Amino acid sequence: GGAGARGRRGGRARGAPPPQPVAVALAAAAADFAGLARYGLFGRLAHQEYLRRAEEHLQALHAQGLEVHLRVLEAGDYEDYCTALGLDPRTPAARVAYAGDPELAGEPFVYAGERLAELLPVLLDDHRARVRMSVAGVALLEAVGDDPDGQQRLAAVMRYVTSAYLALAEGAGEGCHLLTLRCHGPEDGEQLSSAVEVCVEAGGLYPAGRDTEAFCVTLAAGVAGGGAGALLLHGDPGVPAPGASASDGPWVRGWALAGGRLRPMTVHEVFDELADDAARGLPFPPGVVPRPGFPLPGFPEPGPAAPGEGGGPLG
Repeated sequence: GGAGARGRRGGRARGAPPPQPVAVALAAAAADFAGLARYGLFGRLAHQEYLRRAEEHLQALHAQGLEVHLRVLEAGDYEDYCTALGLDPRTPAARVAYAGDPELAGEPFVYAGERLAELLPVLLDDHRARVRMSVAGVALLEAVGDDPDGQQRLAAVMRYVTSAYLALAEGAGEGCHLLTLRCHGPEDGEQLSSAVEVCVEAGGLYPAGRDTEAFCVTLAAGVAGGGAGALLLHGDPGVPAPGASASDGPWVRGWALAGGRLRPMTVHEVFDELADDAARGLPFPPGVVPRPGFPLPGFPEPGPAAPGEGGGPLG
């Protein structure tokens, strides 16, 4: 009789609508579990026992043919959510509402029957990318505006960012490379950062994931807001740069973001940016070979409208 019987594959009456996805929020991190335990959400369970029972519950739902959407139950975010909506964080209703919050950035994280030991690192990475995407998305929408002209500006910025990302991947060549980005607004705006692995094999680019979305939205926020910053392309250590020997160290190329526009860095600028990263606590790659950035597609400046069309995308 219950939801399990209705959702079982082949158990629906012909023509009946498919069952709604089940949304589940997991306290994946021990710190979040400890922070939320004071609300009595987990009874007397320890974190590992909680995860074991959660896995059994998820596998049972999956076995019934139900689509399960996962999200991270983050202590601070959950408390803010409950405060904003006037919910009691101790109630199951609040946790269910949080799990199914439609404001969650991006497509849902769908559970496919995996063991949690393997899945939790992936889920946490996905969650961090969503957070970056949400923060950058707010900055992006503030920069372009929410009027019809703003929608045109948004479309132009996203086309540019997509073309720049594809050009970076093509110029990087074979291997798995790392793109890092930091940028901020022109007047001491909030600093945004993002990173994504770009993998090219036999000339083909691996499918994009949530990190790619977060990276592109972050770059779009910097472009649309006239921001400044730096984009670095760290080459795959196992793949020499074109024209280099296998004995050369790992290569890094760079681009400066100034006034919302990307330009190739010189070798000296790339080295200085790596040194600045080291001063911020990031490791300086041993034996690194700074290389200049290569040209990227230009930003589409506004031009005269074609017959029957409106003004330029940034007009």
